[in-house]
Amino acid sequence: MDPKERFYRHFRDSVEVLQDQIGQLEHLSAIAGERQEATDHILAGISKLQNEVADAAEYTPAYDRRQYVETVRGIQDKLNETLAKVAPKSRFQFKRRATDHVDMGAPENDPRLNPGSLSRRPHSPKGVPGATITVSAEAEDTVGDLPSKGKDYNEELARSDLSSIRKPSFSAAQNIGISDQTGLHIILPSSAARATAAGSLRNLKDCVIDLSIPTAQGAPFPGLILKDIDRCLIVVGRVNGPIHINDVSNSTLVVIARQVRIHNCKNVNIYLHCASHPIIEDCSGMRFAPLPSCYLTEADKSTENQWDQVDDFKWLKTIQSPNWTTLSEAQRLGDEVWTKIVPGQPGISVEEILRKVGIPPK
Repeated sequence: MDPKERFYRHFRDSVEVLQDQIGQLEHLSAIAGERQEATDHILAGISKLQNEVADAAEYTPAYDRRQYVETVRGIQDKLNETLAKVAPKSRFQFKRRATDHVDMGAPENDPRLNPGSLSRRPHSPKGVPGATITVSAEAEDTVGDLPSKGKDYNEELARSDLSSIRKPSFSAAQNIGISDQTGLHIILPSSAARATAAGSLRNLKDCVIDLSIPTAQGAPFPGLILKDIDRCLIVVGRVNGPIHINDVSNSTLVVIARQVRIHNCKNVNIYLHCASHPIIEDCSGMRFAPLPSCYLTEADKSTENQWDQVDDFKWLKTIQSPNWTTLSEAQRLGDEVWTKIVPGQPGISVEEILRKVGIPPK
């Protein structure tokens, strides 16, 4: 059977099963966790189906993928409606995010980048990839300058009356999502540790962003996406799974991850600790260096760092790829820059920090 037809039939059957399971929720008792267990099973099925859509991207047309994605979203909406009926007083609900069609074949939209987002977590709300969670009564944020009731962190970050260094707490969030910002210095405090179930940085320009503090306290990202970034310094922190870096230019990154995939990037310095070969595709001017010692832990020191074992998937010759090189010790930034300049000092602007880390001027 043709792979496209085989997947279509499998997808159709899976959707029917999930719809039947959702239909049965109203008849299950909430006592002894029966309904919760069934809900967890449905969430796992949705996650599995999304993963399968991503896996099938190589042989399914873009139009078909969009239809599959919309169908899965419809299942998510149906689950929302059903849960609202059976538990109308619940503080939490799944809420579909208003977005355009998503190509599940693109790495930045691959739900496998968020493997922890559907796991069963006691004492915390559950979500699905591509969904946001709203809280009717949120605990006050105690760190940073954002209003305690603010949900739209990106809107709050963009306000001009904030201090020079933003410290959004993300204490009421499930995900770290920073997007559409220019000229900001953002440092995540430890209160953001519970929001590192998933993360993405998108459409950033002329920014300094440090995500390392919450991920250093036992809450690394299971996966992370960086996309559409120009002239930024980003200290990513720890990523237990893959990090996808797409369309980044004229920037410096500090990354600790198990897997690194870099696409369509140019003129980027990457200070890296990676447990596998970094992979680049359609890139140029990539420069690699080992992770600065100030970010290393004892566990890192005992793990092999393959920062300089780069595989260029668009360079199949046996000679060295011209698209990447390594920074010599003389070219690398010293610990003083990472410990004193990058955290920010009174009177030092974002532009001065970018200049001190070697990012070219505008």
